[in-house]
Amino acid sequence: MTSDEPGARAESSYIRNDLSGHVYGPSVQAQRIHGGITFNVQAQPPVGTDVRPDEIPPLTFGFVNRTKSLAVLDGWLGAGRSGTVKVGFGALYGMSGVGKTALVSRWAERERELFPDGQIYVDFAALREEEGGDVSEAARRCLRSLGVDESCIPASLADRTRLFRSRSSDRRLLVVLDNVSQPAQAASLIPKGEGSALLVTSGGLLGELALDGARMMPVEPLDPGSGLELLAERCGTEAVAADQESAERLVELCGGLPVALHIVAARLLTDSRLTMARLVGELAEESSRLAGMSLGGERSVSAVLDLGYRELDPETARLYRLLGWLPGSTFDAGVAAVAAARDTSRTGVMLRTLESASLLEAAGDDRYRFHDLVRLHAGARAAEEEPEGERLAVMRRVATHYLALTALADRSIRQDRLRIADLTALLVEAPDPFAAEGGPAALDWLEAEHRNILDVLRAAAREEAFHTEVWQLSEAFTVLFFHHRHLGDWRESLELGAAAAAAALEPAAEARLRSLLSRPLMDLGEYDAARRELDTAVACAEVSGHLVVRASVQEFAGRYWERVDLSRAMDAYRSALELSTEAKEGRGAAIAAYFLGCAQDADGDHRGALATLRGAHDDLTARNDPRMAARVLAAMGLAHEHLGEDDEAIRTLSEAAQALREQRATHYEAQALVALAGLKERSAADPAEVRADLARALEIHEAGGSPQADALRRRIEALGDSDSDSDGEGDG
Repeated sequence: MTSDEPGARAESSYIRNDLSGHVYGPSVQAQRIHGGITFNVQAQPPVGTDVRPDEIPPLTFGFVNRTKSLAVLDGWLGAGRSGTVKVGFGALYGMSGVGKTALVSRWAERERELFPDGQIYVDFAALREEEGGDVSEAARRCLRSLGVDESCIPASLADRTRLFRSRSSDRRLLVVLDNVSQPAQAASLIPKGEGSALLVTSGGLLGELALDGARMMPVEPLDPGSGLELLAERCGTEAVAADQESAERLVELCGGLPVALHIVAARLLTDSRLTMARLVGELAEESSRLAGMSLGGERSVSAVLDLGYRELDPETARLYRLLGWLPGSTFDAGVAAVAAARDTSRTGVMLRTLESASLLEAAGDDRYRFHDLVRLHAGARAAEEEPEGERLAVMRRVATHYLALTALADRSIRQDRLRIADLTALLVEAPDPFAAEGGPAALDWLEAEHRNILDVLRAAAREEAFHTEVWQLSEAFTVLFFHHRHLGDWRESLELGAAAAAAALEPAAEARLRSLLSRPLMDLGEYDAARRELDTAVACAEVSGHLVVRASVQEFAGRYWERVDLSRAMDAYRSALELSTEAKEGRGAAIAAYFLGCAQDADGDHRGALATLRGAHDDLTARNDPRMAARVLAAMGLAHEHLGEDDEAIRTLSEAAQALREQRATHYEAQALVALAGLKERSAADPAEVRADLARALEIHEAGGSPQADALRRRIEALGDSDSDSDGEGDG
């Protein structure tokens, strides 16, 4: 049969010529033989004592910033290093794709003259693919780079290490070991010649290298300015200047990670139809961001991050994946342990492993966070490798964890507050960290965690299975906002909770949450929206038949009507007082009396208001409710002012402001301070005192995002102008 016959062609597809190992000289590698032979000739490395290796990869693009890091390397390894250091040893660590190799290449290029006998480069990432990351193979390659003939290379690692030291002893070399994952991989390859240096890069901190004299340097993502400079270097300054906003957003979406910036730049350069604005729109969606940072195959951010991920042991890899599903920007060992259903002690060890591998960052106060792209990578790995249903299981464990802690914090701050959720079964065996000796203050914990709690609410609200957890968490969470007026967050949390209560067919909970929602809406000046929420709350409260909820809704309705109809407001407060009394809810009755007294004062019945307010103050003081008692005291100060009793008004308002500050009721402290400043100003008090009161009130309103901040700022500025005018007249 000839080669032109069909049978011969079919048979030829099964003829293979496989070649593996290290071959120097002519070699044949042909998948199919069609009568011709292709030679792939690889030159044998040079042999001899005068070989000068030059192996460090060149930079094929402009190098951006890192001036401080380069200066540090100069001090460690270059001309600036101590004369007592015979061989320099530096270790750079940071997440994959952060630019460690580029930094090393740039420094080696700048300092080439310091190493006249050559520069050796070994990439352990490639070795792991080819040889399993064997340090013995790395030693063999270093010896070949120094001119040792293959036949003269010893078999054992110990002998190879000794020969490497001997061959490097009279040379001034730079040895770069890239992507090292174990300390032993570096310790065996420290060159011996005076003036030489070993520079190691790794995904994580290899602390044991310090025992061998290594100096450690973290390599961080680029700052926004440097990231923009890199994008301009790749795409052109004109392209960046033409759409600066989109360019800045691209840098932000890439998280300052050079590998991501290079990939998006390559996409822009290779697709004439793709604009920066269009690419921003594509990458803005988290679910497709990593896919958009890819050129196919191994040229992707995911492939780069896979390098570190594949080094993890199975249990730590699972924790990494599950943490990618966590809502919230930071987390501690307790939250991580809940997510993975593991004990906290073991989880803490795994978290430190992930931090050492640069897959997590320390966020302070024993907390951790992901780089945005690493979080997306962890979530993508979880979606691919975790069993069906595990994401919802993680969400349920985390939501329940935050619900229990938030509810305990709520009760620690105020025990006898109206609550719809019955969490007895959840809390009966839950350890209470806020009651423990040396435990955190409940309000401090809520403030520190409030962004994460809101993120949990958002994530849980997207799942139909978590309506109950959402409204219960929203109800408990609102205690924070009674003290710290984060108005936007308060509004969103209550909107999520009210919608969840409605979906769960819980009219009492919906009434409670919608009436609470009227508060931030009114503080934000959205009165029509507040009225709609209150109308719905009244209807839900009637359906629920819950006396205390009905009373509470009437109280909130009265606060709305105070703006436009005092008579209707007082009717609502009296209704709330009657319903609370009927329900034997003493605290609710005292609070209703407080609001009734405020309305009476606004309606001109100042003496009647004082009588009502004194009764409310006595009841709340007897119930050990200093926060509400202080609010009543502030209202009494205003009533005294309206009666012309300025000295008593100043004394009472000052006492109230101080008490509110001690209770960390900052919103009400601000109200008292503004009233006190106005009274002092009219009483010709020291302008410095007036300005101090207004400045503190401004600080509170700015922190809470209140629209009243602008008016306060103008008032302080006007006070300053008035002082200047007064001073000028006095000088004249």
